[in-house]
Amino acid sequence: MQYTLLPTTDLKISKACLGTMSFGAHVDEKSSQAIMDRSLELGINFFDTAEMYAVPTEEATCGLTEKIIGRWMADRGNRDQVMIATKVIGRTRSGLEYIRDGKACSDESNIREAIEGSLQRLQTDYIDLYQLHWPDRAMNRFGQRNYIHQPDDTSIPIEETLEVLQTLQKEGKVKHFGLSNESPWGTMQFLQLAKEKNLPRMVSVQNNYSLLTRSYDTAMAEVSHKAEIPLLAYSPLGFGVLGGRYLDGNYPEAGRFTKYPDCAARYRTPKVEAIIKQYKTLAESHGLTLPQMALAFVYSRSFLASNIIGPSNVEQLEDCVSALDIKLNDEILKDIEAIHEQCPNPCP
Repeated sequence: MQYTLLPTTDLKISKACLGTMSFGAHVDEKSSQAIMDRSLELGINFFDTAEMYAVPTEEATCGLTEKIIGRWMADRGNRDQVMIATKVIGRTRSGLEYIRDGKACSDESNIREAIEGSLQRLQTDYIDLYQLHWPDRAMNRFGQRNYIHQPDDTSIPIEETLEVLQTLQKEGKVKHFGLSNESPWGTMQFLQLAKEKNLPRMVSVQNNYSLLTRSYDTAMAEVSHKAEIPLLAYSPLGFGVLGGRYLDGNYPEAGRFTKYPDCAARYRTPKVEAIIKQYKTLAESHGLTLPQMALAFVYSRSFLASNIIGPSNVEQLEDCVSALDIKLNDEILKDIEAIHEQCPNPCP
């Protein structure tokens, strides 16, 4: 396993991060435990979750993923072997009204209730990396294009949120903080206010990144390098479509893309299948499978701290980790760029 020391922290995280959002929904608890056991054996010491998981999100399974991880750590007695990253939701989105009575936002009462709930479910007294799942303000996220300014939008001031996080840090409940689904403007606002007001510094950004979703390259990559706030890449296989199983009308019954089409809507945009087929042909011409090439590409990014993989079983986990050993040469990287230029970011 390869590891990354997050800038300004003591967190040395594995380059492959175990994404757990399907634990308790698509993946049952027994299988989840097997995946976590094998992850530790492979050297993965970084697990990512969230208060709203499992996905697809619904009231019956909200918080279940954290409970599964908590029971696993308590049973194994291995809390000190795992760095836990979890998240607090921002302003309530449609379909999440059951969380804090539909009044969630990034203020003191909401974040306090969220962290206490996560600590209880995870059966721990601290979180290694606590992330803001999405911005409290109105902005583009989860596949939206074309920012539309809303001058009358009201949101919790970033400084107020940082002050709440500082209190949690002083209480020993959280070691470090990160952003998620954030923009260049938002990222720099958090960093600037932290510096000016002596408030907690965000140490990572968890955004969507894959061969199909490379908007991060446009501006956030520069922020990652120059401001030392690297990427935790989620959905590196595009909710599984870069596994190559869903081409030509094939929808395997057990596939997440098949079972939860609403969750995968951002990967059902026009021209996507044609682009995936080109990537598949390219991978095979170099003796690779499509998922191997897709994951190796994400692992190769200079602004990456960790790649969040979401296996449904141990075999998928091992395949995802094995891609760490694949080094893409200049020829294949050039061909990847040529395909990308035909239809940049078909799945934003």
